[in-house]
Amino acid sequence: MSVNRPLRAVLLLSTLSLLPACAFRHEAKPSPAPTTAERAGPAIDLQRFMGTWYVIGRVPNPVERGHVASVNEYRLRGDQKVAITYRYRNGFSEPQEELTVRASVDEDSGNHNWRTWFYKIVPTHTRVLEVAPDYSWALVGYPGREMAWIFARQPDMDKDLYKELATRLRDEYGVNTDKLKRVPQHREQVDRLGYEVPNVR
Repeated sequence: MSVNRPLRAVLLLSTLSLLPACAFRHEAKPSPAPTTAERAGPAIDLQRFMGTWYVIGRVPNPVERGHVASVNEYRLRGDQKVAITYRYRNGFSEPQEELTVRASVDEDSGNHNWRTWFYKIVPTHTRVLEVAPDYSWALVGYPGREMAWIFARQPDMDKDLYKELATRLRDEYGVNTDKLKRVPQHREQVDRLGYEVPNVR
């Protein structure tokens, strides 16, 4: 049975409300010490970071689980303020949907630490761990290191590069990558080993 758009929005908002609870749990206990890679990372150039980022891999989470053709659009709105539009499908035959997020970026962190708000009321935190020298890929993490994302400027990524970046998440940034899944960007990737299963086939 299909779910209409208003109800889907309510369900998604209910799911998003789980995120700050997770963040509060992380804040209630000592944060992991910064890794050597985190301490040594160069500052992020916000202007270069803006634009389209395809979600190539992620640790499945309640908000994004089962989404395919996932892509983020970043737009600089002002001093250290960013508008993010997340577009996705629940299956390749399903309509494209989107979620708009606003973010503020901590300049003192070298633009690595971001605070985001879903529906203007649900705050959470992410960290841009590393970007390629040419800004062709990016690694993004979450407090506690249970969640992470691999972004790229193109919807396809070479298997060897993906493996290298997943290894960096684990070895350089302390992320538990046991549950890391590739995100299908093309229909033919569905059911391939290592790819996330769509919500709708």
